[in-house]
Amino acid sequence: MRIAVTGSIANDHLMTFPGRFSDQLVADQLHTVSLSFLVDGLDIRRGGVGANIAFGMGQLGANPILVGAAGEDFEEYRAWLERHGVDTESVHISELKHTARFVCTTDEAHNQIGSFYTGAMSEARLIELQTVADRVGGLDLVCISADDPEAMARHTEECRKRGIPFAADFSQQIARMEGEDIRTLMEGATYLFSNEYEKELIEAKTGWSDKEILAKVGTRVVTLGAKGVRIEREGQEAIEVGVPKEEAKADPTGVGDAFRAGFLSGLAWGVSLERAAQVGCMLATLVIETVGTQEYELRRSHFMERFTKCYGEEAAAEVTAHLNA
Repeated sequence: MRIAVTGSIANDHLMTFPGRFSDQLVADQLHTVSLSFLVDGLDIRRGGVGANIAFGMGQLGANPILVGAAGEDFEEYRAWLERHGVDTESVHISELKHTARFVCTTDEAHNQIGSFYTGAMSEARLIELQTVADRVGGLDLVCISADDPEAMARHTEECRKRGIPFAADFSQQIARMEGEDIRTLMEGATYLFSNEYEKELIEAKTGWSDKEILAKVGTRVVTLGAKGVRIEREGQEAIEVGVPKEEAKADPTGVGDAFRAGFLSGLAWGVSLERAAQVGCMLATLVIETVGTQEYELRRSHFMERFTKCYGEEAAAEVTAHLNA
């Protein structure tokens, strides 16, 4: 399968606060919050939802096509992605703006407060997917992840118009979307990704029940944090997949992106939804064990050893055939 990933490309500034945000919040003064946190550490990393997903897929050998917008400062980042198996030829380069930036602080309970500077990402709306498809010989699936809102709308509409299957993955952008926006971007999606909180927010904002949403999308994939993932399809029993035990909890940033990378790679390989989710959970575990979204090392033997321990020999045999191909 040829899978394109549309989404943000950004540089991450990740900080750690040696306390809990909740201890600094006064319940009856939340409407006038004015806080500054003295942080202990700063890590500057490569990031962006689209780039993170594509990087993970590249690590797994799934040959993703990254579609997004960046600034002229992207060249070093481009070289990094290409060294890790990502096709970056469809990245639009802005002549005026810098690559987007995510600034995030994580407390000791792994709660996060973040801000996102759009920068060149606003020009992603200029990208036409047909041009991408023509260059690579067609697209089998487009994952439309968090990006410039107008770009997300354009890519979704183009997928519908051209009959290209797409996955709806709102993630960070759901906070600024209204119900009508979400309904428009979601209806007809082959896959719908969200975490458990976003699932409830989608239902609240659209006014659609869980059952109604399942009737409008092919497959709903809900990540459940430490409890794993649940996959639902209309009229079928839900599939639940647990997560491997992590060796450490270093940084949760990018864990959801890594899951999507593993899941999409499984789809590209043609394995079952359960196997795809297992691959996603294993990759997500590697990310939570490292600081940064693209700093983990995927050593195939180590990956499969842990995968086998969690999911068994039969599952491992199916995945190994593709991972080592």
